[in-house]
Amino acid sequence: MGLEPTEVTRGWPHIGAIICDAALQRQARYQSTVRPRVEKLIAIWPDADTLSGFRERMASEDLSSVLDWRGQQKLHVIDLLTETFHAAGIQTVTDLASILADDERGRAFRNALRRIRFVDPKTVAYIAVLAGSSQYTAVDVHIRRFVRDAGIEYWKDYDRVSELVAAAAKYGCSTGALDAAIWDYMSASSGASRR
Repeated sequence: MGLEPTEVTRGWPHIGAIICDAALQRQARYQSTVRPRVEKLIAIWPDADTLSGFRERMASEDLSSVLDWRGQQKLHVIDLLTETFHAAGIQTVTDLASILADDERGRAFRNALRRIRFVDPKTVAYIAVLAGSSQYTAVDVHIRRFVRDAGIEYWKDYDRVSELVAAAAKYGCSTGALDAAIWDYMSASSGASRR
């Protein structure tokens, strides 16, 4: 189908950006809605690249104004993600990547994230992708549609589709590279692009 998986690091070197991107991306157009807001956050709050910097900015300034976002639901998810990162001792993107790579601590952290309303398995995997991991796939509408179009009957089953994309390693590319290639291929007509 013309897929060209290439190994590239995706994500943000900024904890505030990762949290906001993860909270805002659900049911939103990435290119026109999420990405510009995350880029604005990085430009206006460069010191929010650490969790303590992000928390200080959130306490002293209005995140809703910085993001130009009025929907309270996603702003609440940002608050809860921030507190969950804090409870896990995450300060930097490197800390986040380390916890996610650790079997025991990673499992506990992913479980804590899943207790947040509106944080589903896709969002948890997406947080890992935003932290630079190439071992996760965030199974969204584009990935599901690709699998469905390939004739796979279980295209609605999140875990099985995730395992299918993870099989990329058997063919010489990472899960993340195949995920990105599928996502870019399927979203090309809509003009979207993923970080």
